[in-house]
Amino acid sequence: MTTADTTPPLRIGLLGTGPWARNTQAPALAAHPGVELSGVWGRRAEAADALATAHGTRAYTGEEGIDALLEASDAVAFALPPDVQAPLAVRAAEAGCHLLMDKPVATTVAGARAVAEAAEKASVASVVFCTLRFAPEISAWIAEQAAVDGWFTARAQWLGSLYAAGSDSEYADSPWRRDKGGLWDVGPHALSVLIPVLGDVEHLTAAAGPADTTHLILRHTSGASSTVTLGLSAPPGAAGVEIEVRGERGTASIPGWAGAETAFRGAVDALAEAVRTGVPHACDARFGLHLTELLAAAEAQAQAG
Repeated sequence: MTTADTTPPLRIGLLGTGPWARNTQAPALAAHPGVELSGVWGRRAEAADALATAHGTRAYTGEEGIDALLEASDAVAFALPPDVQAPLAVRAAEAGCHLLMDKPVATTVAGARAVAEAAEKASVASVVFCTLRFAPEISAWIAEQAAVDGWFTARAQWLGSLYAAGSDSEYADSPWRRDKGGLWDVGPHALSVLIPVLGDVEHLTAAAGPADTTHLILRHTSGASSTVTLGLSAPPGAAGVEIEVRGERGTASIPGWAGAETAFRGAVDALAEAVRTGVPHACDARFGLHLTELLAAAEAQAQAG
């Protein structure tokens, strides 16, 4: 005879109604067996109503709606531009809500630091959703490679074609993404794989490439080095994601993964585990701050030429 699980669902509210919320976060939260989607907040009432109705929950809007959703939730997930996300994450932490944030946490070090400090002061759990870090196949690969010594170098490349001629991606309409480019949008994904395998970054060199492309050379605390190429404006034939490490035991490359919604469910599970145990996840607000510090340093170098 088995005992039924009486653990109440984690009530998670969703802030944001854009493509990321519609395509990934709301479906994942609504379908998660350990979660109650406690509501959807949006700046446009009609968008919040539509997304909430699609997933059987309540819509919120306006400043008072934020407070009401926080009151109705144990945690909040963010599908907002980073510099809108950051102050709202501080507000949510101060209200006692755990945080499931998108990357990057903010595009300023001060903004990301405020989030990390608020989460720590309020003793709330936090997870930053770097897609590759939470995709089950790649999470297992990261753990396997992190257990191996002797890595010599690594290469990471994430080239998207959001801004290539003829692209009709709805994500290309994001003003912050167009302004900050591939460094800030996909850089966190690459770094969230390389750092747990090769160690923290102790030296960084950055240079600008064509369009929004940025090239990084990193030296890690393990002694290994890595090169990273990031961009959103590659021709469609040049787009793709590759990460490989090379060392004493040969070469290892990341496997394919099932997609963003599956990875987001992994991030929800990670947050729930951190809430349950009180043990911070490695990819938490403090790690999000560190990513922001690295990206800001890289941006400054690339712009300085």
